[in-house]
Amino acid sequence: MADPAGMVAAEAETADVVIIGGGPVGSALALALRPTGWRVVLLEARSAASSDARPLALSYGTRLILERLGVWQALAGNATPIRHIHVSQQGGFGRVGLEAAEAGLPELGYVIDYSALAQEIARGAATLPVDCRIGARVDSWQGGPSGQVQYKMNGAQQTLTAPLIVVADGSGVADADVVDYQQCAVTARVVSERPHNNRAFERFTPHGPLALLPDGAGWALVWTTSPTRARVLCELDEQQFLDELRAEFGSRVGDFIGVSGRAAYPLKLRRAPRTAPEHTVLIGNAAQTLHPVAGQGFNLGLRDAWELAEHALSASATPGTAAWLQAYHKRRNMDRGGGIGITHTLVQLFSNDLPPLRVARGLGLTLLGCLPPLKNFLVRRMTFGARG
Repeated sequence: MADPAGMVAAEAETADVVIIGGGPVGSALALALRPTGWRVVLLEARSAASSDARPLALSYGTRLILERLGVWQALAGNATPIRHIHVSQQGGFGRVGLEAAEAGLPELGYVIDYSALAQEIARGAATLPVDCRIGARVDSWQGGPSGQVQYKMNGAQQTLTAPLIVVADGSGVADADVVDYQQCAVTARVVSERPHNNRAFERFTPHGPLALLPDGAGWALVWTTSPTRARVLCELDEQQFLDELRAEFGSRVGDFIGVSGRAAYPLKLRRAPRTAPEHTVLIGNAAQTLHPVAGQGFNLGLRDAWELAEHALSASATPGTAAWLQAYHKRRNMDRGGGIGITHTLVQLFSNDLPPLRVARGLGLTLLGCLPPLKNFLVRRMTFGARG
């Protein structure tokens, strides 16, 4: 049967769950659903593997999930451990050191390329009896009496129905609450005179946080600043950029002697509505997109996927029904709200140079350093989420 545009429409087919978005969160969910025995269909619009080389900070809790999914061993060789984090503010007193051993952890986290992570999780999902449809462009999805997805693939209009539609790609989610931070993140790889010794730095400046993360033999840089300055930083020659970086960061790692792979990305908080139509659930970037401060975004999204799969294995209600979805959202509300709240609060408190706030920040950092139980409680929350 042909539609008005001349495309050939296929008969509607059914599945137990349809996952929209084959990025690392959607693919991880497919892996985590393996014990359910459900028929899973994964739809991904991009036909080529991601070439996004942005640095990604993984928590130790995320490593544990990736181990359970069976993909960590292949990733470990490309991941640089973080065992210490030094937190300070530019132009003010107060600093605190976070230590993995002090918190009872082997590592606080890891740094890895987004593309390496995405490709390995997708490779793992491809080994499953999961129907992965690459090049499937979703036109619409909806709840109602049953979940339904309309998409195009190979020139044909397709319809899928399932009791559970999981949206893991935020590009098609409407009605999201958006906060524009009027900031950009400049990412790059940099080399310094001194080795990192698995130490990361989070330095708060009046323009925004500057993170220097151990990455291989050098550093991964995530430098938050204004959009105008971000464009300038990306256009500077290498030595001018390194001079600007040292002026902002200081000399704790000696001189910066090399930079590569500069890029800039706008920063927004994007938060989907708490409720979605029956038979649909949003996870990962579809549910929330966070500022990179404290590195919570991907870790929170992966916990969305892991706990959705755990809920699928343990819940007694029929998947996709209002009761089933309500129980899942109740399970996730504290972790999701906490992850969003802490990153948004850090941006608001630290991205300015008001003298009273500068003093308050210094006192807060100093106090945190003097109270190891509180410091380690916060570390575990950042590592494992609300259940830490």
